[in-house]
This record gives sequence, structure tokens and C-alpha cells, in this order.
Amino acid sequence: MEFSAQQIAGFLNGSVEGNLEIKVSNLSKIEEGQPGTMTFLANPKYTQFIYTTGASIVVVSKNFTPSQPVQATLIRVDDPYKSFAKLLEMFQRMQTGKKEVSSQAFIASGVRTGKNFSAGAFSYVAGNSVLGDDVTLYPQVYIGENVTVGNNCILYPGVTIYRDCVIGNNCIFHSGVVIGSDGFGFAPQEGSNYQKIPQIGNVVIEDDVEIGSNTTIDRATLGSTILRKGVKLDNLIQVAHNVEIGENTVIAAQSGISGSTKIGKNCMIAGQVGIIGHITIADNVRIGAQSGITGSITEPGASVLGSPGIDVRKTRRNYIHLSNLDEIVKRINHLEKLLKDHT
Repeated sequence: MEFSAQQIAGFLNGSVEGNLEIKVSNLSKIEEGQPGTMTFLANPKYTQFIYTTGASIVVVSKNFTPSQPVQATLIRVDDPYKSFAKLLEMFQRMQTGKKEVSSQAFIASGVRTGKNFSAGAFSYVAGNSVLGDDVTLYPQVYIGENVTVGNNCILYPGVTIYRDCVIGNNCIFHSGVVIGSDGFGFAPQEGSNYQKIPQIGNVVIEDDVEIGSNTTIDRATLGSTILRKGVKLDNLIQVAHNVEIGENTVIAAQSGISGSTKIGKNCMIAGQVGIIGHITIADNVRIGAQSGITGSITEPGASVLGSPGIDVRKTRRNYIHLSNLDEIVKRINHLEKLLKDHT
């Protein structure tokens, strides 16, 4: 489907500078733009490409002032990045395809589905589950008994949601996500054996949560493991039983959170971070990549780095000292020799 610059500007509440009627049918990166595509300029590092891009339309800031002629038609908006995100979302909806329930899907009796429900081949929805409007299940999605899924949710191929879990509105789960698997609970017994502790709680995920591929959210032993509104999780993350993650917190890939830890809202946790169990992390905390968090972080807005994680400024100073450690040892040895020679 093609869209004119005038139509796109109307959708974005922007203004056109150039050919109102020029049309595009796809999106592109600014440095690789081709005729018939649309791109955007938000990062000043890419400004050079606006003068050479082959894209037909470029979305730019209202304040952008070119230093030389631009061949593309410009659409000026308040925030190019947010505007282009809206366009990406629109194109994604166009690519989703027809809403239908495959003849190879299994929907148990007693399941309630809303309007525009879609289920791909070999998807399975168990009894007493409730799925809202505009829910899309891609092939091979499994939903267990008594699960609730809100409106406008997308579950990509291979997503598994165990029994009794509750999913809010506008959630996206990518391939391989597992919601509600058993928490890692085992009691040591005599003879080095372990007694499994039944995990009878559930997982509650609030609205606007997105979870990356092959991430696992364990069900609670008792009560709920909770992801609050707006949480964004990357691929390959482990969230253990009874963890609570606050609103709008984002966590990058390969991080792991141990059981019963409470993370505040608006936190940013980088990749490969390990967090022990039964601690509390305050709101607005920043944790650097590969950090090991071994105790509670009680100061809102703190930035920590390292293993064990400490204030990021101290960690950076320590790294500098560590890089000079060999020279420091030589100087100490030299001073000790001088003292010995004078005694």
C-alpha cells in the first residue's frame, strides 16, 4: 500500500516541505534509503546522510536546518524518533495479515474470546481461559487453564503461558517466552537429596509489557510474581519466583533476578546483570552491564557498576587504580627496599 507525503504528514501532525504527492510504500534506514521508501533523522550523527539518501521522504525535526540542498521531501514533526515509531507500528499492523482462527488450532470448550481473535496453526487454549479483543496467537502458542489475556495482545510462535496466569492489555511476548513455569524451589534433605517445593502461585503481568525471546518468568511459590505496567524485558532473561518489577523498568539481555527480590519503578538494568534474592532496589536506579548486585540498593536514582555493585564513580576510579596496579606494586617494593637499606 502506498501513502503520499500529505497523508503521512496528516497522520503525524506534521508539515510537508517538498512534493505533497510523492508516495512511498516501505521504510528504510537513512544511509540505505531507496526511492519509494521513507526514513527519519533523529540522531545528529546521521545528518550527513540526509544529503545523499535515496529515500523519497525523510521525517525530521521542526527545528532542522539543512546546510546544503536536500533532494528528499521533508516532513517536519516535533519528535522524529517518536513519529517514526508510530509509522513502524502502523506498517507492522499492515503486515500482521488476516485475523482468523486456523482449523488446526485447538480452543477448548468454555474458553471466551473477544472480537478480532486470531489463532495460528497448532496453537492451544485450555479450558476456562479468557482472551480479550484483538488478541493474536501465532502458531504453536500454548495457553493453560484459567489464564486471562487482555485486549490487543500479541503472542509470537512458541510462547507458553501456564495455568492461572493473568496478562494485561497491549502486551507483546516474543518467541519462546515462558510465563508461569515452576519457581526453583527445592528443600535439602538427608543424603544430599532435594525435596521439590510445590509452586502454587501465579504470574501477573500488567498492561503495556513487552518480553523478548526465550525469557522466562517463574510462577510464585505463594502469591504472585508481578511485572508492573510498562515493563520491558529483553531476550534471555530469568525472573525467579515472587519477584516484583516496578512500572516502566527496562532490563537488557542475559540478566537474572533471584527469588523474592523487589525492583522499583523506572529502573534501567543493563545486560548480564545478576541480582541475588530477597533484596530491594529503589526507584530510578541504574545498574551497569555485568554487575553483581549482592545487597539492597536503597538510594533512589543511584547508579551502580561492578561485582559486587557499588557506586559507579567509585567503580570507575577502582578500575583506573587496577590498571595501574603493576606500577603501584613496583613503587611500593622500591620504597620498602629504600627503607630497608636505611635501617
